[in-house]
Formats: sequence, C-alpha cells, structure tokens
Amino acid sequence: MNPLVAEFIGTAVVLLLGTGVVANVILPGTKGNGAGLIAITTAWAFAVFCGVVIAGPSSGAHLNPAVTIGLAAVGKFDWALAPGYILVQFGGAMLGSGLAWAMYRHHFDLTDDPGLKKGVFCTDPTVRNFSTSVLSEALGTFVLVFVILYIAGANLEDTGKTPIGLGSIGALPVTFLVWGIGLALGGTTGYAINPARDLGPRIMHQLLPIKGKGDSDWGYAWVPVVGPILGAFLAAGLFLVVGN
Repeated sequence: MNPLVAEFIGTAVVLLLGTGVVANVILPGTKGNGAGLIAITTAWAFAVFCGVVIAGPSSGAHLNPAVTIGLAAVGKFDWALAPGYILVQFGGAMLGSGLAWAMYRHHFDLTDDPGLKKGVFCTDPTVRNFSTSVLSEALGTFVLVFVILYIAGANLEDTGKTPIGLGSIGALPVTFLVWGIGLALGGTTGYAINPARDLGPRIMHQLLPIKGKGDSDWGYAWVPVVGPILGAFLAAGLFLVVGN
C-alpha cells in the first residue's frame, strides 16, 4: 500500500473506533451508554492497535502528527515526508469521525446537550486552565513519543524495511502504551495526545449538520495541537541526550 494511503486509512480507522466509543458511552439510548472511562480508554487503545496493524507494514503507522514530528526530530524519519504524512493524518481523522457521526446520528438527536455532542468529536478540559491543559497534553504526548522512539529503535521493521516499522508486532506495545496513558493521564483533558485526533474531528463538528450542536470551542482548539507538538519535541530532545 502507498504509505500516504496507509496513513490515511489507518488514521481513519483509529478515529472511527475512537470517536465511536465516545458516542456509544456518552450519547443517550446507545447500548453502551454510561460505560465510563474504562470502556473509552480500552476502545481507544484497541483502535490504535487496528490502525497500526493496517498502516504499519506500509507507512510505519505514525497515525499522529506528534509521532511523525518526534521521529523526524531524532532522525528516524525524513522531514521531507512529514508534511504529506501530517496532511493525510488530518484527512483520515476527519473521515473517521464523520463516519462515527453517520452511524450514531439518530442518537445525537436524542439529547439537547451540546456538550455531549461536541464531546464525541473533540477533547475538553475538566478544569478550564490553558497552562495546565497544555502541560497535560505535552506530558501525555511526551510519554507516548518517548516510548515509541524506543519501540522504533528495537528493529521491529518488516522485511521491506518500512520507514519506521512498528508493524503488527509493534501494535501490541503501542496499544498498551496508549491504554496506560489514557488511564493514568487522561483525566484532565481527555488525552488528545494527537493534533489530528482533536482538530480533524473538531472541524467535522463545525461542518456537519448536527442539530443543536453549539459551538466548536475554537478558543481551546490550539491546546491539543500545541501541547502534543511540544511533548513530541521534548521526547525527542531527551532521547537524543540519553540515547538508546
């Protein structure tokens, strides 16, 4: 598969399952309504597993601009390829969240709470403090990227020597990594730890014809973009200092 196509499809699957579980848990009338944080973090982790299995052999399964940036910053990925990867990651995130909305669209109509409708698409802090939220996103992404740098350094690439090569084998440790971050560090902002994961669906929330959806909170939208990028650079910096 073409690496850009792989990144697009892989990210779309991650967001379809990830935003899908949020819809299942928080929207009224669903089979999973009220299932809680464990269900959400588990499904997001498994969503990443699916995306990595799909995209790993072809693109290295970044599925996240912060991962792409972190890998490029330590020389494990070509900076020249990064813009294309990031663009299709955003496109895939938009498609995946749009498909989740299409599936649960009737359940959106069962609530008048715009916060629940927006919550399916994008993150929102429990305490409205920008510095704390940036720290939360940066720290969560730091853990994500720093560990992935060591996974990527473990020579897990396939026989075709893909650019990063997390592949199907790498899907399991990355799954556990995302799961642990969600459970431990996801309580403040909802752990976007991925600019495409938040901004792509937020754009879809703005564009889709969702009745009574309210605003898309663009005043907060920069936090889950800047925080993860900052965390990626911090992880890359420490990795270059301590080595592997």
